[in-house]
Amino acid sequence: MSRKLELIVLAILLVFAVQFFYMSSTTDAEYGGADGEAEGVINELTGGTYEPNAEPFWEPPSGEIESLLFGLQAAIGAGIIGYFLGYYRAKNRYEDEIGYNDGKNRSKSEPRSL
Repeated sequence: MSRKLELIVLAILLVFAVQFFYMSSTTDAEYGGADGEAEGVINELTGGTYEPNAEPFWEPPSGEIESLLFGLQAAIGAGIIGYFLGYYRAKNRYEDEIGYNDGKNRSKSEPRSL
């Protein structure tokens, strides 16, 4: 990576970090998801008489644990997707290097898609 690109990436990260720390230290806002908003709208529309059909079998003890589990789920999904994209890219590159065309009539100069 060139020095100029490194400085640009560092500057962008620094701007986001400063903004995050400033906002989290000066505001008392609680970050909520769409679930709380939907519950409020449903209660408003039904006059508070709506009862859900099913209850969760386990609720995380705190919002932080819930966020951790959500982030862990996203990381595992991204890891699986990244693994398969990398696998197929490396497989295609290796097959191009050894000249294996899997029975397809394709020249080496023709681009190979994922």
